[in-house]
Amino acid sequence: MSLLHTILAFVVALGVLIVVHEYGHYLVARLCGVKVLRFSVGFGRALAAWRLGRDQTEWVVAAIPFGGYVKMLDEREGPVEPREAQRAFNRQSVGRRFLIVAAGPAFNFLFAIALYTGLYMYGLPEARPVLAEPAAGTAAREAGLQSGDTVRSVQGEPIATWQELRWRVIQGALQREVLRLEVLRARGDIATHVLDLRGFPTAELETDALEKVGLRLFRPPLEPVIGRVVPGSAAERAGLRAADRVIGIDARPVATWDQFVQSVRERPARPLRLAVERGGARLAIDVVPDALVENGERIGRIGAAPEIPAAHAERIVVRVQYGPLDSVLRAVARTWDISVFSLKMLGKMLLGEVSWKHLSGPVTIADYAGQSAQMGWISYVTFLALISISLGVLNLLPIPLLDGGHLMYYAVEIVKGSPVSERAIELGQRVGLALLLFMMAFAFYNDLNRLFSG
Repeated sequence: MSLLHTILAFVVALGVLIVVHEYGHYLVARLCGVKVLRFSVGFGRALAAWRLGRDQTEWVVAAIPFGGYVKMLDEREGPVEPREAQRAFNRQSVGRRFLIVAAGPAFNFLFAIALYTGLYMYGLPEARPVLAEPAAGTAAREAGLQSGDTVRSVQGEPIATWQELRWRVIQGALQREVLRLEVLRARGDIATHVLDLRGFPTAELETDALEKVGLRLFRPPLEPVIGRVVPGSAAERAGLRAADRVIGIDARPVATWDQFVQSVRERPARPLRLAVERGGARLAIDVVPDALVENGERIGRIGAAPEIPAAHAERIVVRVQYGPLDSVLRAVARTWDISVFSLKMLGKMLLGEVSWKHLSGPVTIADYAGQSAQMGWISYVTFLALISISLGVLNLLPIPLLDGGHLMYYAVEIVKGSPVSERAIELGQRVGLALLLFMMAFAFYNDLNRLFSG
């Protein structure tokens, strides 16, 4: 995907999430009778502005897209006419102020729940949790897991897809748990295995945790036939199409899709000459794989997926679809799980148990936005839901300048019966600004580190 497409996917994602967050503040403020002066998406110079509604609220799209704000009538920020004093934010009860501030993060969580609900109702084709042979020396090999085993449950919780298995194992790795896996063996009997994750290095969570544990997705041997070409990829630029059969690479015969993939991985940013059969004709096509870093290794990728015969698809792919109520309940549970997991990760970072390199900044998020958009609308919507949850969790942290900092002040006010002093708020803002600048600098450093060194 081009840089322009990545930037566009990032800006759209950012814009949507900012609007959702700030609209939560705006809507609850209006419901509480507070006058809203401005709703801004972005900071700095206004690119577009218009006034709407009885209060002539100013709606603004600004030049710097990294955030937004809702400006309310407030006697602390300027003179207020006596007839509108009761509509000022500072005149509201502490309960109303609490609700207005909490509404931003709450709308981020509700937005994620709505997206996940839609995806569950639509139905998603996902890989079944069928295992390949574990590598020697891994926890999966020591647990006795074998090629062809289908995971049915983890700790008694049913597992239907590879993604569910991956999520549960990552959680177990973070907590260094001992997991009990029930599997259906290839010959039809059921067995239970104990997967010991107590020695899992939490620094490896950034890489593929399942690969480190030894859990690999079973892949039946596939013919080297292209089933789909990713738009904007090296394969599309070279002119490859769906249904092309790759029969050779640099004069060496290719018999399976895995052989094809391995040859591409070994040649990042180096030209390959493919011998391709298309409609009975034989063609020579030159392709230069894109270079990227995966688990610290520089590899090549061209952006092509294999053609999967129906017989194989039935064994390794399952369509997951639920009714409206089940979809809502699963969406709520997923949003809760991701929120709790994010907080646990932050806590372990503070305690030094998890590396700070997991903290991501705008460059990494933009990269993920571009990749998810390239993979299709389902991946992009899933990305939006995940980032919306992250935004909600971040804003609830008790750091002054964030929503969570204001909520902390209001909680103190509720307990002591009077507002926090201006001196304490001013000091808190300085500390909060320093913390945010530190986190932003560290996240940006991690971005640059990933970009240049992988």
